[in-house]
Amino acid sequence: MKQIGIEKLKLTEHEMNIVAHLVVPRDIKVSWNDVAGLDELVSELRDTVILPLQQTRLFEYSKLCQPPKGVLLYGPPGCGKTLLAKAMAQASNCRFINLQAPTLMDKWYGESQKLTAAVFSLAIKIQPCIIFIDEIDSFLRSRSSSDHEATAMMKAQFMSLWDGLDTDFNCQVIVMGATNRPQDLDTAIMRRMPTRFHVNQPVS
Repeated sequence: MKQIGIEKLKLTEHEMNIVAHLVVPRDIKVSWNDVAGLDELVSELRDTVILPLQQTRLFEYSKLCQPPKGVLLYGPPGCGKTLLAKAMAQASNCRFINLQAPTLMDKWYGESQKLTAAVFSLAIKIQPCIIFIDEIDSFLRSRSSSDHEATAMMKAQFMSLWDGLDTDFNCQVIVMGATNRPQDLDTAIMRRMPTRFHVNQPVS
């Protein structure tokens, strides 16, 4: 806890489980120097996401100019989406919660919802923070009648907590997802990710 600078925070049992997936800026070994061939995209990310996070006082009175609460990086496998997300966290001095779907999937009824709630409560406690979900389509794909009840409840809870980030102008938590199958994402998720970046293969 001391190593990641949160030893003074009072955390719940479920938040402690999520801490295992937390990376602090000084431990992110990726920077913009490691991102090659995506200069135009990096420039857009700096203006749209990083600048509002770094200069909060300049943007606090305009919701339109605030950092987006949802960012989607999409493109073919191996094009650098995860690398970009880590470089963004490092450049903006944000803590980085690196999630994958299995992290929130628990066989015990009700535990997945508690872990989902813990992701957001922890992110708020340690903000500025990026909640990064790799292969987000495997977790928040289009809902269907075949969804397990617990899965459907977890998706609904995730979206409700996500919406809660918008109610606080000073909240510095961003949900960022990466996918190579954006067409599989739930339309409700896409609405919550208005800021989208197509990541092509780097140009040499």
